[in-house]
Amino acid sequence: MRATERAERVDRDLVEQAQRGDREAFAVLARTRADMLFGIARRIVRDVGLAEDAVQQALVIAWRELPRLRDPDRFDAWLQRMLVNACYAEARRKRAWLSTVQVLPIDGPAGPDELASLADRDEVERGFRRLPPEQRAILVLHHYLGLDSNEIGEVLDIPAGTARSRLHHAHRAMRAALDADRRLAGAAGGNAS
Repeated sequence: MRATERAERVDRDLVEQAQRGDREAFAVLARTRADMLFGIARRIVRDVGLAEDAVQQALVIAWRELPRLRDPDRFDAWLQRMLVNACYAEARRKRAWLSTVQVLPIDGPAGPDELASLADRDEVERGFRRLPPEQRAILVLHHYLGLDSNEIGEVLDIPAGTARSRLHHAHRAMRAALDADRRLAGAAGGNAS
């Protein structure tokens, strides 16, 4: 048995134990996924406090709903769906975004971002903040987690075609937000002379 098969088997065993009410098994599952969950939430809600709240909310709901999970092998996709929904709830609950710009490092499966300057990352951050949480979520799932349309559909519980369409619209909205930001910066620069 390969190492990945052993890890999947251990995870399946932990999920099944947690489904039967084993709190320690659920704690192990939560601990091993905490950094990934927080990274997703932080990128969707763009606020550390809201991200922490969303992760906590998702884990509480996951513990309560875990006995109803039909396929233990789908635990990660199911948990990510819980997290995305919790992020939506946090974003709705707290519509007033902080006015301070917080530049987050661009990290993840795409590899190191050696060519992007701090100004480029700041521009992307400002554009990302202009998007609604639903569009941020789909971009995070695709670009940060590296999920394809089928996997995004599974996480969000939507058809793959709908996931492709939403991803397309999110990319268009991001481009429009970046273009609007550039126009504003150009106008501000033109007024300075």
